[in-house]
Amino acid sequence: MRMRSILFGLSASALALSAAASAEDDLTVVPAVPGDFQPERTAWGEPDFRGGWPIDHLNSRVPLERAAEHGNRVFLTEEEFAEKLAQVEALEQRYRNEDTSDSMGIGHWAEMGGASRRTSYIVEPADGRLPAYTAEGKRLSGDMRSSWRRDQHFDWVTDFDSWDRCITRGLPASMFPFMYNNGMRVFQSPGLVAIQLEMVHETRMVYTDGREPVPRKLSGWLGMSRGHWENGNTLVIETTNFQPGPSATNIGTTGSPPQNDTPVSAQAVMTERLTMTGPDSIVYDVTWNDPVVFAAPWTARLDWQRDDDYQMFEYACHEGNVQVRNYITASRAQRAQEGKVAQ
Repeated sequence: MRMRSILFGLSASALALSAAASAEDDLTVVPAVPGDFQPERTAWGEPDFRGGWPIDHLNSRVPLERAAEHGNRVFLTEEEFAEKLAQVEALEQRYRNEDTSDSMGIGHWAEMGGASRRTSYIVEPADGRLPAYTAEGKRLSGDMRSSWRRDQHFDWVTDFDSWDRCITRGLPASMFPFMYNNGMRVFQSPGLVAIQLEMVHETRMVYTDGREPVPRKLSGWLGMSRGHWENGNTLVIETTNFQPGPSATNIGTTGSPPQNDTPVSAQAVMTERLTMTGPDSIVYDVTWNDPVVFAAPWTARLDWQRDDDYQMFEYACHEGNVQVRNYITASRAQRAQEGKVAQ
């Protein structure tokens, strides 16, 4: 699996360089999604997206939000990219060092892809940054609880988010790379596309048979998805009915808000466009529109690569998981030492 990650990372670098070259005169241009490829069809006539589409190659230190110094540039300059290559190489060296010393540490735990010239996954707004919170978004964010936050105590399970508790990584987080468990598989049957996720062993069910949406009073951690096909090569998915609440997890990828403090409201709508641009490539666009939380929608783009040899293993998050209890007992002990009463 490790060699697979390295090889696909190098491939991703080549693709990123190619995309940047097309925008050489203006690094602020987001390349258009090619629309001329026509994928093979399933026996029932739909575009065939079935296979392994892990996003481990995207774990290349591309941030969700763009650094302010990059302005509206979608791509790094040649000099900036050279620096990024050196950074990624240093991170990859950790793995080789551990192999040499017959040890296992963060080098084996955190899988790295190849360097990319992208400055951020967010492509809209033009500055590559999340829109401002609304007043209600700020209030909801302040109510969130998570082990990622350092400004709270821990006294019960409700002080942890849904990812801490091995329930779900949630959306849109599950569609973005993390340092491990980036496997995805697509399955299809007539009227249904299923997207299997390695992290938290979840499967998204996307119905493409034209059925009506479910009532908004019914909700789920991954929402309720409906899909349709456009132009013979694009799967469009609209997901609504998200489970709101202070323990809902946030985006949770490199360069996202660091304290898992991005809430989800019941009015959130997630629109995804999966366009097959070749037999082994998909351009993935996602627009997140939550008017309760954000002052405007935002859109991100990721490039998927087929890897049918990727192996997905059981995500046994609960097995031997004592960290929730440890956080609580340690927090209570600290407050007792400081003379504070547990709440």
